[in-house]
Amino acid sequence: MHIQSLNKNWILSPCEGECWEIFTDVPCSVLHAMVKAQQIDDPFYRQNEYEARELFTKDYRYRMTFVPEEEVLSQEQIELVCYGLDTLAEIRLNGKEIARTNNMHRTWRFPVKGLLNSVENHLEILFRSSLNMIREKGKEPYISYVPKGGMAGESYIRKGHWMFGWDWGPQLPDAGIWRPVELRAFSEGRLADVSVHQEFQSDTVSVEICTEIEALHAETFGIRCILTDPDGNSTVLEGDRKVTFAVENPRLWWPNTYGAQPLYGVKTELLNEAGDILDVWQKRIGLRRLTISREKDQWGEEFCFKINGLKIFAMGADYVPEDSLITRITPDRTRRLLQDCVAANFNSIRVWGGGYYPDDYFFDLCDELGLIVWQDAMFACNIYHMTHPFEANIRAELKDNFIRIRHHASLGLICGNNEMEFAWVDWPEVMEHHPALKADYIKQFEYVLPEMAETFAPDVFFWTSSPSSGGCFDDPNAENRGDVHYWDVWHGMKPFTDYEKFYFRFCSEFGFESFPGEKTVCAFTEEQDRNIFSPVMESHQKNGSANGLIMYYISSYYRYPKDFGSLLYISQLLQAEAMRHGVEHWRRNRGRCMGAIYWQLNDCWPVASWASIDYFGRWKALHYYAKRFFAPVTVTAKYDSGKLKVWVHNDSRAQVRGTLEIEIRDMRFGLIKKTSLSAEAEPLCVRAPQVISVMDIIDPPAQEQCFAVVRLKSESGEALAMRTILFALPKQVDLPVPEYQLQVTEQETQFSILVKSSCFAFQTELVSEAVDAPFSDNFFDITDPGGVTVTVSKDRLTADITREKLLHSLKVRSVADSY
Repeated sequence: MHIQSLNKNWILSPCEGECWEIFTDVPCSVLHAMVKAQQIDDPFYRQNEYEARELFTKDYRYRMTFVPEEEVLSQEQIELVCYGLDTLAEIRLNGKEIARTNNMHRTWRFPVKGLLNSVENHLEILFRSSLNMIREKGKEPYISYVPKGGMAGESYIRKGHWMFGWDWGPQLPDAGIWRPVELRAFSEGRLADVSVHQEFQSDTVSVEICTEIEALHAETFGIRCILTDPDGNSTVLEGDRKVTFAVENPRLWWPNTYGAQPLYGVKTELLNEAGDILDVWQKRIGLRRLTISREKDQWGEEFCFKINGLKIFAMGADYVPEDSLITRITPDRTRRLLQDCVAANFNSIRVWGGGYYPDDYFFDLCDELGLIVWQDAMFACNIYHMTHPFEANIRAELKDNFIRIRHHASLGLICGNNEMEFAWVDWPEVMEHHPALKADYIKQFEYVLPEMAETFAPDVFFWTSSPSSGGCFDDPNAENRGDVHYWDVWHGMKPFTDYEKFYFRFCSEFGFESFPGEKTVCAFTEEQDRNIFSPVMESHQKNGSANGLIMYYISSYYRYPKDFGSLLYISQLLQAEAMRHGVEHWRRNRGRCMGAIYWQLNDCWPVASWASIDYFGRWKALHYYAKRFFAPVTVTAKYDSGKLKVWVHNDSRAQVRGTLEIEIRDMRFGLIKKTSLSAEAEPLCVRAPQVISVMDIIDPPAQEQCFAVVRLKSESGEALAMRTILFALPKQVDLPVPEYQLQVTEQETQFSILVKSSCFAFQTELVSEAVDAPFSDNFFDITDPGGVTVTVSKDRLTADITREKLLHSLKVRSVADSY
């Protein structure tokens, strides 16, 4: 196989109207190229989105010239391969149209052997307007449903739905070459497909490599497979179409916090009769047994990830595209985001179905980091008309992507769609459609997708929809089976304690909005815009009722913020507290509930949203909270009717032994009562709660001027976890205003920051104007005169950050400073 890249030296221009050209390499979308060339203003700034959107009523042309390499031109078969064209493309080679495409999720391959010149060749890819296409389709009454924040007609085109807007994203239906372009040439034959299957015996894993060969002639081929263990030791086997390795004492792949992530290399070579290598397929795999357990039990039917025989509690968030300008997403940027997931003790991540199938490096990173991937197929909150061309198109899309991702150790589940089964039984604006469209749903998601998954990813668990109880419109959001999306806290305006009424088997979506921090807001606003009800702020709030909901929830829990910055800060505390209530409740019921995946991890632009990490990678309060409430070994506490209940959680594979310390203090750090209890928890369990009667210690009127601190310590005295509890809502507590002291010391790889307070400082935020790197902890409570020490790693800082610069850039506030 000979490969020639065609990613360099393209020229982008509009097909009509203005006359301009941009010289660019690809992948690079139209909008990305225009922003880089300063052809347009930042589409994320203020209300520029709407002007940028209308740019895509036009058609755009990419063109380049190339000379085929001699090794390519001499082969028997040559293909032009386009790994990502967005979306309605016409491809011309040397003036001749060779293809038209209509799906950004597919890899497109076109034979060009007889069309190439030995000297200069002209390649042109013209992109027709997707925006004009869907606007025309949106006029048709057959499908009237439009997702919140989206655009009518978007379900008629196989393009990432988020590009047409969502209730957290802008309407920027970009176009262009978003993945590489190349020539691939071969003679004799090539590997058409390679699949890897694992079968476990007692202390041995059979790794079976199966190949399909595309032969140009009636020849005999062989394959040579090399399996390389994590230490670099290789085993070589040869065969005709299939070989099987017996791996004794395999090093198993585990999710984050449960064990290591050793990876084995698999290399498959196609050989001709002379022993020459004609083609190579090379990947990394992890040896593991990973599926979803649906065993019946006393509550109904469980739904949980089962890895190497262990049932684990899934903890993570829903991932959306990292940028509305898709070609600005890079491996380094994705690595940082996923490392931040690991830092917050995630073991899972759900790829939401309204975006795109992530690049190979996304799954490689999840393999390395130990993040189980729940992968939605790219269908979300829409109604699809299953015509014959549409079916053929999505079958090709699914085949491309299932084959591409199926070997990954991290891939734990493929799901047919987001919320569409539920919509057909619960959303009036969907249910009013013609019954034929409901029949189309059944054909698409209960016949076509399961068939494609069984054919091309048979070793991966397939789930029809999310939420679902197993399909067939059978109570798809049921509490006692399958997975659930729960939104009554937030959309339903229910209190945080409402989570405690439900014992879902697996909650794969629940969330609460907040604003990003001031630094992020300043990136897209001018000073006069910094009011949450200003046109610019409302333009960066795509959920129409959300600002009012945030104000409603503030009135329920906190006092009215004194200024704009305090409002942003309090909104993040609300978000974090809401998610904490849900996750801690479900973790207390481990065994009945086995998953908490919150909505959402990240943003595609700077916006008010449900994300725990904003567009610029800055951690919001929720992500720091997640680090605590997802910790495998932790403690949770709840105060109710004069009783303080404390649970010890152990979601690790090792036994926990230590001490539980419970202190009650006044607002000036005075110690009222201290209790020490032995703490022990078996692996993968939650210990029954310890109960302390606060009424016996403090009279009820005085409780509002006190707080409790719960600490879990190991047998050696190491701090394992800590929780602070107020005995009333924050708005009901007269918090003293602290005076703070800051000290910064420098070590070889990090800076340490000591924050002291003159009194109890509740939900203390540490902010630096100079750095965006996350601190080791934030939004913490200062509960004693010794203060709290946090660190920031130097590898996330620019070289100009000194101890003095960091110290002078720091600001501190807590809830008492917000009103």
